[in-house]
Amino acid sequence: MTEIQKILYSNRDEKNAKFQASLTPGVDEDKFMGVRVPVVRKIAKEIYTDKELVEEFLKELPHEYFDENMLHAVLISMESDYDRFVEKLEAFFPYIDNWAVSDTIACKSAKKNPELLIKDAIRWAKSDKTYTCRVGVDFIMSYYLNDYFKAEYNEIVSKIVSDEYYVNMMVAWYFATALAKQWEATIPYIEEKKLSVWVHNKTIQKSVESFRVTNEHKDYLRTLRIKK
Repeated sequence: MTEIQKILYSNRDEKNAKFQASLTPGVDEDKFMGVRVPVVRKIAKEIYTDKELVEEFLKELPHEYFDENMLHAVLISMESDYDRFVEKLEAFFPYIDNWAVSDTIACKSAKKNPELLIKDAIRWAKSDKTYTCRVGVDFIMSYYLNDYFKAEYNEIVSKIVSDEYYVNMMVAWYFATALAKQWEATIPYIEEKKLSVWVHNKTIQKSVESFRVTNEHKDYLRTLRIKK
């Protein structure tokens, strides 16, 4: 075992490993140590000052365990230099094979680099690689539906066409969030049926389930469901 693997293994949780595996199809069950996410974040903070250890770990790709990939995602997210963040993330993209790891990634310097990040997020969102695309859409949703919002972002995401469940789910999540935060700019995409039937209906489902969408808007959205 590597030094990082030993640290993770000392925090293993077999019951949680089975639970994580059940939520992450496509990843072998024996690749889960079951380290809980708050513990992974704690470990990341503890080792982050050891630059040599961290840099060595980030270069050791592919990792053997799901937990290592989660730690990798957290460590990348802690990078405050934007250029280094992008470099580390793009080196990691080919090894992301599940939604849990992709959705853990965040950009610490997003507020300092909004013009740079949106260009990269759009580029990633247009990727034909499932989890690269998912991260791109996630970043647009997370950082650009408030003060930095532009109507063109809805158009860009609406053009994403995929057979991949985890891409389509993220697109639906994006539009449900956009309906909550930018209703006037977003509702035409539902009224005019600009999304695939599955994404359209999933967007409405997630919106109706959201506490951020008004009851009046929820009632209207229910009338816009597409019957298969």
